[in-house]
Amino acid sequence: MTDKTNLKHFFHSATNRTVMIPIDHGMLLPVPGLEDTGALIKALKPYCDGFIVNLGVARAFADELSGKGVVLRTDTGNTCIENSNADGSFRIYGIEEAKAVGAHALMNMTFPGHPREMTNLIDCANLISDCLDEPHPIMLESLPYGLGKGWDYTPEKIHFSMRLACELGADVVKTAYPGDKEAFKRTVDEAYVPVVILGGASSGDQESVLRDVADAISVGAAGIAVGRNVWQAPDPVKMAKALHAIVHENASADQASLALD
Repeated sequence: MTDKTNLKHFFHSATNRTVMIPIDHGMLLPVPGLEDTGALIKALKPYCDGFIVNLGVARAFADELSGKGVVLRTDTGNTCIENSNADGSFRIYGIEEAKAVGAHALMNMTFPGHPREMTNLIDCANLISDCLDEPHPIMLESLPYGLGKGWDYTPEKIHFSMRLACELGADVVKTAYPGDKEAFKRTVDEAYVPVVILGGASSGDQESVLRDVADAISVGAAGIAVGRNVWQAPDPVKMAKALHAIVHENASADQASLALD
């Protein structure tokens, strides 16, 4: 099996951790904060290791993304407008598209327990199989039952979601932080690939986000993939700088919050 050499584009050599910023939301729902995508990427680049993007952004903003790790999202769901149902996931891209746009890694959702679980897991397995001999790592964003179902993100279900993604063959697992340090430590300790935490919907409580990230890092998380809580913050650059301080400088949440002033 080929070493996943492209991981070096995301994981800082000094800390072996990563700060990723997803800006892949525009395919699913109307979302403020991405109106000037190119300017946003340029502003956040100093404080992140990579971006998670859809194919259109990877093509349109190749110059702005240059020098950072690029993760291509390979799936989508029904759009979350009017009466459509954004629940679920189906794969639309793969390794050939990633190579075409210069992406270093690929990411797909994994929804254990979802009514369409079988199709979803087959999509993920096929993606991993297609990339076994490629340097491109596969990140599985593994969440119980579906995207945004925070009431199901218990420590036990998060733990199983992590294990499932590892067993499928993910090189990196992205999942939710359940708010329980000791439970999450057990999850991270059992994982045999890096685990990064997502941010979810913008909470409006920046200090709470910083505390969750600091707690997760303190028990072994390999980094973060936080989007809306960065670029929907009052000052996205300051929030990115604060998160970078926690992940790469071992700052406490209180120390990092000074960057928000």
